[in-house]
Amino acid sequence: MARVFRDGVDLDAVRASGAGTLVEHLGIQLTELGDDFLRGTMPVDHRTKQPYGLLHGGASVALAETLGSIAGNLAVRDPSKHMVVGLEINANHLAAVTSGIVTGTARPLHVGRSTQVWEIRIEDAMGRMNCVSRITLAVVPTTR
Repeated sequence: MARVFRDGVDLDAVRASGAGTLVEHLGIQLTELGDDFLRGTMPVDHRTKQPYGLLHGGASVALAETLGSIAGNLAVRDPSKHMVVGLEINANHLAAVTSGIVTGTARPLHVGRSTQVWEIRIEDAMGRMNCVSRITLAVVPTTR
């Protein structure tokens, strides 16, 4: 796929924007920006597990929404005029993870003028997919 992100994206600045947010609280780290993907990690620890010791499905969805929304905003050509907001997200939890780190990769399925659709695949440290998610984003006028 061709490059989907606007020119001049500073991944360090994007990382810094997560300070003091849920992204920081859950330990989500943005690790790589390619031509058509954004990748990030999240620890499987006391912040992200459910009471039975497994990675909480909601934490997986939080990672998916973080990656999809950030990627969507990086794909907007003029962020002074437009931004994206989530319309819908779904997730299928495929396998349990009890420790380590999970890695999510967001890739576009559709990047249009008024909507975007991103698929986020989350894998454990062994490369086994434990969750697949899809987020639909609306492209709206910037409010900041």
